[in-house]
Amino acid sequence: MTRNQNDMANQLAGNQAGGAELRSRLLFVLFALIVYRVGTHIPVPGIDPSQLQALFNQNQGGILELFNMFSGGAWERMSILALGVIPYITASIIMNLLTMMYPQFQQWRKEGDAGRRKITKATRYLTLGIALVQGTSLAVTLANQGLAFDSGSIFLFIATLTLVTGSIFMMWLGEQITERGVGNGISLLIFAGIVSGFPAAIGQMFESARQGNLNIIVLLAMAAIAVGLVWFVVRVERGQRRITVNYAKKQQGRRVFQAQSSHLPLKINMAGVIPAIFASSLLLAPASMASWFGSNPGMDWLQQVSLVLSPGQPLYIMMFAAGIIFFSFFYTAIMFDPKDVADNLKRQGAYVPGIRPGQQTSKYIDDVITRLTVFGALYVTLVCLLPEFMVVFFDTSFQLGGTAVLIVVVVAMDFMSQVQSHLMSSQYAKLMEKSNLQNYGRRR
Repeated sequence: MTRNQNDMANQLAGNQAGGAELRSRLLFVLFALIVYRVGTHIPVPGIDPSQLQALFNQNQGGILELFNMFSGGAWERMSILALGVIPYITASIIMNLLTMMYPQFQQWRKEGDAGRRKITKATRYLTLGIALVQGTSLAVTLANQGLAFDSGSIFLFIATLTLVTGSIFMMWLGEQITERGVGNGISLLIFAGIVSGFPAAIGQMFESARQGNLNIIVLLAMAAIAVGLVWFVVRVERGQRRITVNYAKKQQGRRVFQAQSSHLPLKINMAGVIPAIFASSLLLAPASMASWFGSNPGMDWLQQVSLVLSPGQPLYIMMFAAGIIFFSFFYTAIMFDPKDVADNLKRQGAYVPGIRPGQQTSKYIDDVITRLTVFGALYVTLVCLLPEFMVVFFDTSFQLGGTAVLIVVVVAMDFMSQVQSHLMSSQYAKLMEKSNLQNYGRRR
């Protein structure tokens, strides 16, 4: 066998090995999502399905539909996974706030893997506490609303235990997908829950058009806007602001390395879908508490609070927009530190043309990040609130929310990039292994 044939055989073997690993990871993701979807169809013991369906029919277009969308239909069936990943997301928000406020948590962030394990452990315990509060509140509400066959203490204990266990299982499943699969596990679970509701929402719109409740011209216009919205999201998410970086000439021993030029890529929307998820979660929490406890005697005013915070209401729109803008700046500040970037460039002998290394470089990068974040925050706000404006303009209901479209598109793009990264890393590892073996043969 010639050398070229050996090279081709080794490359083919490397591709097959990398493909086998990627295939196993993708199969694990598929299996985990199937388990999640099966779990959303297992109801909490003791729930009366007829009463639950009547409650959803009475609250169409309200906060319950928003809960149901993020849970992948688990609320409509009041399944054991009804709480979903909301407790985990809320705990993550609180931990990020504590990281910004307390030096101890900031120190954990700087400790590398050990610090991340401490933060992860604290987030898990906090998730358990939040799930206990929300699970107990939901169980009490189910009993007070007459949604249980027997609203005694036994039902309250079983329902609370089931809901809390389901939430912790969701957190564990998301971590397993992140570790043993491809992509971010929590994002993929949210993605699967939202996508599962798309066929029903699209079918409902076509059914409304068939019955004459929705004009066919309006339906086509909404479809065109949806396609344009997806195109706009893809274009912006792929957009970058590249800062030119020059590397000074280096000399190591007798070898002289010529000056090189590169670039520092900065995404337009560095926060991704996190602002939309965080803002939705923070609005869902008080609205859900008000809805759950509003059924108690003397707490009728909480029902009014829940209605005011329902999707489509002016206060909801203003608070949602403010939450997206705040979390866009907040999450970007956590994930990207211009001072650290400037210090790393200075240590590597790199500089931005026309900018002095050190503090001035940090200030320049911070100004660029601020301008990008302003545009990114307005972009996410526009995408998330566009369906709300469409409902008012076309005077009809629009089931596919902007937050759902943004999450689905961004998570799908991230998932595909992760798949490509796994393929490239496997090929690179095989190439390095082959190179080392050849060098070893020459030395012998």
